[in-house]
Parts: sequence; structure tokens; C-alpha cells
Amino acid sequence: MPMESLAGKRILVTGAARRIGKAIVTRLHQQGAQVLIHYGNSRAEAEALSRACDNAPSFSADLSRVSEIERLFAETGPLDGLVNNAARFTRINPLEVTEADWDFIHSTNLKAYFFCAQQAARGMMARGEGRIVNISSIGGIEAWPDYAHYCASKAGVIHMTKALARAWAPSISVNSVAPGAIPFEEANTAPLLALRDKTPAGRFGTGDEVADAVVFYLSASRFITGQLTIVDGGLTLA
Repeated sequence: MPMESLAGKRILVTGAARRIGKAIVTRLHQQGAQVLIHYGNSRAEAEALSRACDNAPSFSADLSRVSEIERLFAETGPLDGLVNNAARFTRINPLEVTEADWDFIHSTNLKAYFFCAQQAARGMMARGEGRIVNISSIGGIEAWPDYAHYCASKAGVIHMTKALARAWAPSISVNSVAPGAIPFEEANTAPLLALRDKTPAGRFGTGDEVADAVVFYLSASRFITGQLTIVDGGLTLA
């Protein structure tokens, strides 16, 4: 079955101004999609990305608040696709994690993914079709001692993806992409260099390679749903 064209498709990417989100937006624009850029605090970066994508519309919202999510989706209007990408990442000894630390991560990494998907799905169900891609992480698969709160949020994304795929089939496909070591400005830090050295591919991954997987799920048959693609150069094979 041929891949579906993304030309003219309205696709919202959350946390889109920088890093992996920026790579996804750029690729979708190249594919002819009508991309919509969400950002939290990175206004200057979002505006620059908008200009690079033929003045694609950009929207600011605090995704840790459901009222802000509802406002965001009221402003964007109906969507053909949603890429849940916005996330937070902190390193804390599990004995020292506070309620505020836990909520800081989960309010964006998991709660926001659910409520963004819910808002998008309502319109998609009304039209009878749509696609949702959730960016998770290999942290949702592996156990990282000083990132237990983060790992829990990303494991939640992976399992939630499967539950929503069942809930919204056959109209909406819901899939997940789990990046491995995809560094940007922090590429030369010791923890990341250690991950690179453990990666069978012998190198870091790139945002473009994550975008490849996202584009696949946004354009493949909706018969492919509830799936997880790991983009990690084989890091989790051990």
C-alpha cells in the first residue's frame, strides 16, 4: 500500500521550537504539510522556525495546564495529525524527589500528552480519521536510577499509546517513537559520550532520524497502530 501524502495536512507539533521538535517541523514542512508550531517559552526560536517554514502559524501554551491545552486546540482548529513532543527532563536521586519534582515532569511528559491527544481526537473522530504520534524515550524502556520520575513518565506514554490506539480505532492511529541518544548542544558531555560508546551504530542519532519515524507513522496505513519504534542505533538491544 502506498504511503499517504502529507501535502496540505494540518499537523500540530508540541514543543516544536527547538531540538527534536524543530527537526520534525522542518521535515513535515518539506513534505508539504501545513505545520502548526507549539512552543512554551522559546518564542524567538519558534518565530525563526515559523519564518523558515513559510510563516507557519505558531502558538504559545503552558501544556501543564489543561485549560491552556483547551485554549490551544480552540486556536488551532481541526487537525489531521498531532505530534506530542513537548517534554521535561531532570536528574534527581529518587530519595530526593519531591511532589513538585514529580508533578513538574509528569504534568508535561504524560498528563499533557493525554489531554492534547484527547483534544485532537475529538475533532478527528468527528471527521472519521486522524493520526497521533507520541514521542516517548528509551528512558521509558530502560531503568535509569537517577531519572526514575522521568522514566515513569515515558513508560506511561508508551503504554498510554497502546490504550488510546485501542480506544480510537479504526478512525485514528496512535503510535509512539522512542529516541535514544540524540544530543544537540550538550553532545560532548560525559554521560552522552558514554551512551554513544555503548551504541552499536557507533554514533549519536539525529533529529532527522527521529523525524523519519514520525513521518512514517503520519503517512502509513492506519492499520499500523499501537506500535513503538525505537530510534536508538541499537542501544537497547543488550
